[in-house]
Amino acid sequence: MLRVGSVVLGASDVRRAAAFWAEALGYVPRGETEDDWVVLKPAAGPGVQVSIGLSETPVPERPRVHLDLYAGDAADQAAEVERLVSLGARRVDWDHYPDDADFVVLADPEGNRFCVIDTGRD
Repeated sequence: MLRVGSVVLGASDVRRAAAFWAEALGYVPRGETEDDWVVLKPAAGPGVQVSIGLSETPVPERPRVHLDLYAGDAADQAAEVERLVSLGARRVDWDHYPDDADFVVLADPEGNRFCVIDTGRD
């Protein structure tokens, strides 16, 4: 049976992206961080790895695949969004939010979009 082992993100500055995602997720490098590649893993316990590879491809405005990061409730979500912004993420001006959106769209310092989800809703 297959399982997701690693989600791979492209970056023009692998070290900068690695620093952001390590701090954002509480991850550590699995080995040496190279200028063109790094694999991050959870600092404690099992989990999906995040790999970051050097890329010169432009970041798409509406990526077909992205990360959803789960927060416990609306207060957690708001706190996590602020924490991630303080680490270098930016809010994405996105006009596709439904009226009752349970997610906030952010972009990492490389422009890769991801969502912070309020999982406290039904």
